[in-house]
Amino acid sequence: MYAVIKTGGKQIKVEEGSVIFVEKLDAQAGDKVTFDEVVFVGGEETKIGTPLVSGATVEGTVEKQGREKKVTTFKYRPKKDSRSKQGHRQPYTKVVIDSIKA
Repeated sequence: MYAVIKTGGKQIKVEEGSVIFVEKLDAQAGDKVTFDEVVFVGGEETKIGTPLVSGATVEGTVEKQGREKKVTTFKYRPKKDSRSKQGHRQPYTKVVIDSIKA
């Protein structure tokens, strides 16, 4: 059984036992999280939401909070003596999917 959930402005396909990286959630390591915005549930019986599947939830456990590798942006304008360098590390939450209830 698998499902497609919406979180952090993205849609992610999940299965039981899978590990996903989502935009930072307000939860500590070891906390249980519930995703209520389920768009699609597949398996023996397929359910497609309009726009969401009513009554379907996906539950998971937060494994850790972290930050991704640094992404460096560098802008350079020739002959103008103008350059800018900026770094960014996006925070994420690592979640292990426990169950899909449809």
